[in-house]
Parts: sequence; C-alpha cells; structure tokens
Amino acid sequence: MATQAFAANEEFQAFLDAHLERDLLRFSTAGSVDDGKSTLIGRLLHDTKSVYEDQLLAVQNAKVNRAGGKRMDLSLLTDGLRAEREQGITIDVAYRYFATSKRKFIIADTPGHEQYTRNMATGASTADVAIVLIDGSKGLLPQSRRHTFIASLLAIPHVVAAVNKMDLVNYSEERYREIEAEFVALGMHLGLRNIQTIPVSALEGDNVVEHLDNMPWYEGPTLLEYLENVPLYEHESDAPLRFPVQLVQRPDRTFRGFSGTVASGSVKAGQKVMALPSGKTTQVKRIVTWDGDLKEAHSGEAVTLELADEIDISRGEMIVCADARPHALPATSTHFSAQVVWMHEEPLVPGRQYLVKHTTRTVRATAKKIAYRVDVNTLHRADADKLALNEIGEIEFSTTLPLFFDPYRERRATGALILIDPISNATVGAAMITQALKEEAAEQESAPRFAYLPGEHAVAQQLLNELQNSGANAVLLDDAYISTEALPAAARAVQLAGAVAITSRELHESSLADIRIFSRVTRLKSNQSLSAMIALLNADAKENA
Repeated sequence: MATQAFAANEEFQAFLDAHLERDLLRFSTAGSVDDGKSTLIGRLLHDTKSVYEDQLLAVQNAKVNRAGGKRMDLSLLTDGLRAEREQGITIDVAYRYFATSKRKFIIADTPGHEQYTRNMATGASTADVAIVLIDGSKGLLPQSRRHTFIASLLAIPHVVAAVNKMDLVNYSEERYREIEAEFVALGMHLGLRNIQTIPVSALEGDNVVEHLDNMPWYEGPTLLEYLENVPLYEHESDAPLRFPVQLVQRPDRTFRGFSGTVASGSVKAGQKVMALPSGKTTQVKRIVTWDGDLKEAHSGEAVTLELADEIDISRGEMIVCADARPHALPATSTHFSAQVVWMHEEPLVPGRQYLVKHTTRTVRATAKKIAYRVDVNTLHRADADKLALNEIGEIEFSTTLPLFFDPYRERRATGALILIDPISNATVGAAMITQALKEEAAEQESAPRFAYLPGEHAVAQQLLNELQNSGANAVLLDDAYISTEALPAAARAVQLAGAVAITSRELHESSLADIRIFSRVTRLKSNQSLSAMIALLNADAKENA
C-alpha cells in the first residue's frame, strides 16, 4: 500500500510539474458591440471542457437566453454582472483561465461599447495576443477600428481578426476575403507586426476549437490551434537588463538587498551593474529568493539583489547592466512625450498636474502640451485643446524627478505608465512613452527660479496663479509657519521639486545671498505685467542654467 501511495504521489507531482512548465499566454478579445466576443470565449471554454458542471447548469437555467432555440447561451459564461445579462452586453473586463495539453491561457473579455473603451485598454494592456471580433454580416465597424488602433498602441505582438457569424452570410468565402483584405490593409497602416485572420462561427463552433464541414475552403488553423502555437517573445534573455527597485531590504546590519521584478533581460551573480540615476557601478554579490540563491534571474522573476558595495539606491531607481552600450541604456529624463488613452470624465487639459506611476516610481507630472488628438475612425491627427473620455492623443509631459524609460514599442514594461488624479486618487489615463524630448527643453523647464516681490503679497499671489494656469509648478513661500531664517532652505526644497519659488517677504541681504548660491534671484516690480514677469523669470533661469 505504501508503495502504491508513493507511486501515486510521484505521478501527481509529475503532473503538477508538467502543468507548471507549460507556457502561459494572455489574450484579450476586442471589437464592436454584439460582434460575439463573450459567445466566442464561452465556446472556447465549453469545447475545451474548461467549464464546471455547476456553471453549465447555471447557464442552462438562466432566465435570459439570446442563443435561440434549444442552444445554450454561452455568452453567459463570461457576462457575470446582472446588468450585463439584462442588457446582453459586456461592461466590465471578465478574466477567465483555461488550459490545454500544450499551453495555459488567461482570457480578458473586454467590452465593445464606445463608452467602455477604457476597460478594453485595461484588459488588453498585458495581452500577448489581441483577438478582434468582426461581424461577418456588418464588416469592419468604427469600434473595431478603434480597438485595433489601441492594440497597435499597446504594441500587442499578435493581432487576430476573428470574422465571426459566418453562419449569417452562408459561410461565404467571398465575404470573408473582403473583410480579410480590409483588415490586413488597416493592420499594415497601423504597423502591426503579425496579423492573422480566421473565419469562425462562435454560435455553431466552426473553426473555434474544431474544423467543421461548413467552410471547406478555409485551410488555416482553428482559433485554438493558432493560440496553442503562436510564438511568445516576452522572455528574451538577450534584452538589456532593467531592474526597477521596489523595496530596500535591511533586516539587520549585515544585509542590504534591493527587491524588485526583473522587467527586462536577465541578471547574473557576479555581473557588473550600474545604478540610475547616480551612475555608480558595482557587482551583484547574490541573487536572493525565498527558495534560496539563484545563479541567474530572468525577465518576470521577483528577486532581491545583494550588491558587493554599499551604494545608495532608493525605491523607484533602476539597476541596469554596467557594460551596456549607451544606446542600450534607458533614457533618463524629466521631459517626454507619450500616447495617452484618456479614461476619465474630466478631460485632460494642458497645465494640469497629475501623479505618474512608472515602474516602481511615482512622481508629479504636468501635461505641458497636446501635440495632437487621433481621430480613430480616419486615423488622422488633429489639433486639440483637451483630451476627453476615451480619446487618444500624443501629450508632452514634464516631471519633478527623472524617469528611467524606454520607448514603449521597444520595451513595454519600462515604457508604460498610468496617470493618477492627485486629489481623488483615481486612475485617469494610460500612457505609452514614445520618446524623450530635447534635454535643452527639460533643463530650461527645471532651472532654478526665485521670484522676489518684497511687500507685494497680492501681486505675488497673482503671479502664482498665472504660473500654475500656464502649467508651471510654483509655490508661494509667504506662510507664517516658515520663518525668514528658514526661507532659503524652503526655497531650495521647492526648487529641487522642480517648482518656482515666490515670496513677497522683505528679506535681509544675507538671506538673498544664501538663495543666490543655488538660484538667480529675479526681483520683480508690481508695475510689470504678469506676462513680463514670467518672461523675465524664464530669461534669468535660462541664463542661470
């Protein structure tokens, strides 16, 4: 008996090991409303026997059934909210897991309505494959184009056009070829790297998991065959190292480690590394995990690095390969442009400040300029003074502290960020960094500026408002809790945060001399216009830089 139990345990352990070693593929569904996304996911789950009996029973007994006849409404397997079932639409992003003998899968079933475009962007942000559903009877609709465009922005490696409801067009090859040609042309225009089209009928099951007899003219893979065999590229070991520091571990005086997730490339014990932004170099002494030390850690692994030398590294800073060529290092800048998908009812406007969450660093940022807004129906660029809910545009940002990033199309992990409202803490936008902007602009923006208006508190307040309305960070240092002796230190702290310091206090020459050590003091007069004051501040800052 003991021998049999041991053998059973070995078999079970072998099964678990084989399951864990399978690749994990994340994919999302997208497309216009009523194109059959939820039904397609339900068909995949049902035909791969990934649905429990109690779930099937609940669907069979559901009061709502839009499949018609005696068919089971498979869309109910993913449309879990009451409002979704009543309206027959997807509202929230539904995540489902299933596995086959070849691969494990996580599905993000995203909504098709335009008002829920932000949900689609959220669900697709981590996808390896995007499946764009197209109703064969309607063709490529504006929302299908919108979602394909977002898939291209998110740099999803593989995009599949599943031409659904082929049963409604009598499985016409001619109709399929028309839609295929239109989608391929759209994909090429958007710069999609890998495009596949598959004719399916989610309702009947054609070409989802199995080939049926309705479309003998189609000789390509079924949707499941494609998903099981599509190559994955996320864990390329030859990519440059990116290790954002999440936490500094100091359990006792003998150990200091830097914890985080390897965002790109790999790191080895003994490897020479460099800390950003300091530029100091050292070697990796140990790679520490709960299960013991590793010789090497790859992209996606969470580890703690112990370094050979004591280097001051904080949360939000980054460890990279010290031997990397300059072009293989991330950009370090406070000024960059990014493609933004806006997700909030209150629009983005130039001059407004947000919190930026990028890798493990959170900093304040100002939206400096809207370069353009994209018309997702025509893909044309247009001038804009704001970015409304679900709109997409290119925005220029400046931050109070430098970020360490790569263009999103090169490295998704270090090119993505989210925008957070600093008051409500709501996530208001998702952004994909396109490039660092000229250093001259960034230096001029962050050069120290001190505006001195002795005895003119009302004018100083007006200047503060004007600077903030123009998008600049500014702080008025007339607070009674800041003593005159402490004002130079307060001004320095304000300027290190990337803001303009303003005061209307009467300062002693010794205090002004202390301020002149780190900043030019621009003495302004109340008879000057606000625009003239700002121009003078900028001119002095440029000269001081």
